[in-house]
Amino acid sequence: MSNKKKVAIVFTGGTISMTVDDKVGAAIPTLSGEQILSMVTNIDKVADIEVMNFAEIPGPHMTPFRMMELKKYVENLLAREDITGVIITHGTDSLEETAYFLDLTIDNIKPVIVTGAMRSSSELGYDGSSNLSAAVCTAVSKDAMGKGVLVVLNNEVLLASEATKTNTLALNTFKSLTGGPLGYIDCNELVLLRDIVNNRRILKTEKIEPKVAIFKACAGENSDFIKYAADTGYKGIVIEAMGRGNIPPEMLSGVEYARAKDIPVVIVSRCHSGRVFDSYGYHGSGRDLRNLGCIFGGDLPGQKARIKLMLALGMTDDYDTITDLFEKGIYC
Repeated sequence: MSNKKKVAIVFTGGTISMTVDDKVGAAIPTLSGEQILSMVTNIDKVADIEVMNFAEIPGPHMTPFRMMELKKYVENLLAREDITGVIITHGTDSLEETAYFLDLTIDNIKPVIVTGAMRSSSELGYDGSSNLSAAVCTAVSKDAMGKGVLVVLNNEVLLASEATKTNTLALNTFKSLTGGPLGYIDCNELVLLRDIVNNRRILKTEKIEPKVAIFKACAGENSDFIKYAADTGYKGIVIEAMGRGNIPPEMLSGVEYARAKDIPVVIVSRCHSGRVFDSYGYHGSGRDLRNLGCIFGGDLPGQKARIKLMLALGMTDDYDTITDLFEKGIYC
């Protein structure tokens, strides 16, 4: 009987599973989990692997409803005594959103790792096998326990709450712009670079509110789309504001319109790092948005703020509770 730890690998598709189709002339998902695993050498020396084929889709085909299905699937695996950790392979285009969704909803100290690839198996320098190897090494490490969901690519280990895709092509595309990597893999071992205090708040819900819109503030932008969302049944709005959390004055009437309908409006920044704050007081500023009761989303990027608002609205329609979920520990 093996004394190695057992790791479940849940394959969902993405570039890691792609080959170039001669008829299409471009990469599409074709490889099964077993086929991908066959390209990873010596992995059997690190862990016993159990393969699960959950889906075979590219990153842009992932939806919040599929994320919820995946969450339940992973929880069932984590409940098994023989499973040490779970790895999910995923398309990189939406990887950070799924990883953050799971981080917000899975309450378990066992490691959950999300990985993928930037190059298909038809390209020179396919990175899928090395990323999968690093993910397995992370999943079996005691130092990965209790850290929440982790993202592992390019031999780096990142917190799902911080990881974001920063480049369309580079192998080191995923970065934490707030705290840097949690660690890295060296000689098959996880080496931690920093300590973290795990103060995650788990959103206990089986429901998602899909009608959450996201808008980016740009020079001269107006209120048309915000008002349209408010009039067509959208239950939440995220605005990627300028800089510290300010919008063009023409957008302000749209925010007022949405807030008059009691629609939660979450403000984040279109900047790549730094938190929003109501430190400016001119027309359309963060102070105006704060006075309208907008929720400030800290340093979350827009796509993650949208995921969080979808889950929050699935859990409750109480505005104070939703505000608390975003702002506690940051502003209060």
